[in-house]
Amino acid sequence: MKALLVGADRLGNIPNTLNSYGIDDYIHWPGRKKGMRNYDIPDEVDMIIVFYDFIEHGLTENVKEKARKKEIPCIFSRRACSDLSKRLNNCQSCKFCPNNIS
Repeated sequence: MKALLVGADRLGNIPNTLNSYGIDDYIHWPGRKKGMRNYDIPDEVDMIIVFYDFIEHGLTENVKEKARKKEIPCIFSRRACSDLSKRLNNCQSCKFCPNNIS
């Protein structure tokens, strides 16, 4: 599974947390520059994770809208492994998620 990570200048231990949820590959956009609003979500992305405490506000809305149009699951998390794990656990019961365990 491949994720688009938006926000957070440094990822720290986040890749380890992602691996434990089956997300082996990711694309990272730091999310601090206004020009990133014009980026297109890559077609090969299975889900989007937005770190809302480290992102330019307009980009948050833009990514959310693009994800909705492409019907890609999008979760919002703080840049903390504990919060990310909590959000990914909630995501596993989502009907859109390819990792749906139900």
